[in-house]
Amino acid sequence: MASIPLPPSLASADRAETEQRRAETVQRIQAETGIDEVMIDTLVEGFYARVRDDDMIGPVFNDRITDWGPHLDQMKLFWSSIALSTGVYQGRPMPKHLPLPIDGRHFDRWLALFKATAREVCPPVAASHFIVRAHRIAESLELGVANANGVLLGPGQRYDRQPNA
Repeated sequence: MASIPLPPSLASADRAETEQRRAETVQRIQAETGIDEVMIDTLVEGFYARVRDDDMIGPVFNDRITDWGPHLDQMKLFWSSIALSTGVYQGRPMPKHLPLPIDGRHFDRWLALFKATAREVCPPVAASHFIVRAHRIAESLELGVANANGVLLGPGQRYDRQPNA
């Protein structure tokens, strides 16, 4: 069944209402956590500095990213959308992760570096807010990568690219 387009005046009113709700949500999260775009910038810059130097996950990133500026800009938009519900990120992270040579160990390392950075650069409430969302992201991406490699993980299972024989 085809959808019937809204008249421009109604579509505009819906957009305005949606934007108002989003702005209220962003303000509420900022008031509760202290997170703002400056904090997101600091977190992303610090985290990816650690990632680039890490022996395990650094090569995965460094082999694919030659110009870090645009990647960091996208990650700041991503975390703004994730942490503050701003809606400024419009990308699709899953397809970019599916072909990578990664498994549960890589996601564990990513989380460890992210947690350490968040706890170092953010107040505790903000760090917790970021970390909860990072766990969800890592779990989702790990499930997707496993599935793309023909492995269906059950509850609590982890993906291992080289399972023990």
